[in-house]
Amino acid sequence: MRRWPGRLPGTPLSRRGRRRLAQGVMLGCVLALAPATWTHAVAGGHLRTAADVPAHDVAVVFGAGLWQGRPTPYLAHRLDTAAALYRDGKVKVVLVTGDNSRADYDEPDAMRAYLTQRGVPGGRIVSDHAGFDTWDSCVRAKKIFGVRRAVLVTQGFHIRRAVTLCRTAGIDAYGVGVGEPHDSVWYYGGTRELFAAGKAALDAALKPDPRFLGRAETGVHEALASAGG
Repeated sequence: MRRWPGRLPGTPLSRRGRRRLAQGVMLGCVLALAPATWTHAVAGGHLRTAADVPAHDVAVVFGAGLWQGRPTPYLAHRLDTAAALYRDGKVKVVLVTGDNSRADYDEPDAMRAYLTQRGVPGGRIVSDHAGFDTWDSCVRAKKIFGVRRAVLVTQGFHIRRAVTLCRTAGIDAYGVGVGEPHDSVWYYGGTRELFAAGKAALDAALKPDPRFLGRAETGVHEALASAGG
């Protein structure tokens, strides 16, 4: 009679097999969580509240989507925080960075309009229309706009990745995480970060150029000059 090697289909795993399966699952979990652990470690000492963040010349606000041409609630909360930082003298210029890949979708212009309605002078707002993701925004802030030190403003679940990537790009960055109720959007954002951290680790290791780099722009320098910075 022919003997079948190994375990027959439908038979339970041996103790050794169960142990190996458990070890494999644990290893997979460790590898999956390693990038998120890395962003927490790098950013941990650079997170502040809006009240105690050190004063910097520039605040960077990352895009978070539009609804009927206006900022989504999450993006509006980021912009509210940036406007408060400006009013409190914590920053002199706000760099808004987001997606303008289509003529009918312009995050930076919508962000600018929102900020001016809340008292931030237009001359103190600079727009980056090619901030297609967090890495692109950080690299462009440094290479295109010449930002060396900045306060980053985004939701709490995103702030560690933003700080880590901007510091990797060469910006002395502190992060202010915007609080949100733990609704379905918040849980989605937190879950998404686990996967986005993997891309962040690759970006930090490979340091790819942004999707669109272009020439250096003087907007931040001119805005700071007008502010006496």
